[in-house]
Amino acid sequence: MGLWQTKIDKYPLHYGGKMRPTSPFAAELTWPVYDAAVRDGKTPILIPIGSMEQHGHHMPLHVDVLLPTEFARRAALETGGLVAPPFTYGYKSHQKSGGGNHLPGTTSLDGATLVAALRDVIKEFARHGVRKICLVNGHFENSWFIIEAIDLALRELRWGGVDDVKIVVLSYWDFVDKDTITRLYDDNFPGWDLEHGGVLETSLMLALYPDLVTLSAAIDVEPAKFPPYDVYPVKPEWTPPSGTLSSPKEASAEKGQILLEVCSAGIAGALRAEFG
Repeated sequence: MGLWQTKIDKYPLHYGGKMRPTSPFAAELTWPVYDAAVRDGKTPILIPIGSMEQHGHHMPLHVDVLLPTEFARRAALETGGLVAPPFTYGYKSHQKSGGGNHLPGTTSLDGATLVAALRDVIKEFARHGVRKICLVNGHFENSWFIIEAIDLALRELRWGGVDDVKIVVLSYWDFVDKDTITRLYDDNFPGWDLEHGGVLETSLMLALYPDLVTLSAAIDVEPAKFPPYDVYPVKPEWTPPSGTLSSPKEASAEKGQILLEVCSAGIAGALRAEFG
């Protein structure tokens, strides 16, 4: 909350005769303050979408919730938006991108469940008056189900005569450009599909929540190698025993700070471009 307090002048309690938010988190507001902020459709709502998924021996299960929520908070500060409560469960972990849904701690939703819940939430925000929504994804496997939820929500809103809702979907790692990858990895970048529990997420967590990371417990593994096909039920032996798909040993808070700056700037820029 400290960073928000430093920018409180952007959102005084009374602005132009209207109550304004004193927190970037929608759920922390009273309903009259929230209503005044969103009724005219000008305030963006940012919805973090994560998962409960194992992240190796050195990080907690809610990494995919903490990171998109923080990126959403930073973007809200820069664009005058509000952050909705996050989705704390996501779609099933895929073996080649999250280690697999068979691993202990990973707790997932069926695709239809995630789609239905997100569709309903989008429609509810539209009912409040919200017309600008950004879905901030922190779990790769959510991607296609997010798109399906959006498609259904927008279709049903159009049936009800609401056709002016705009939704931006983004994943924070997509803003990491080639120059930043070179700075962080030299020539050892394993690819985003193998970055589960690796340098990217661990560095961000070290920069933001160092008390939740035990780097000494991290297991140094070679990047996972998978065949060019999938098998179901999954073969547990394909996943490294650590649960991570590449080594987090080269992670650092300094690298995390670089990632924070690059991704935060990219997200805020995307929202300004699309929402004005």
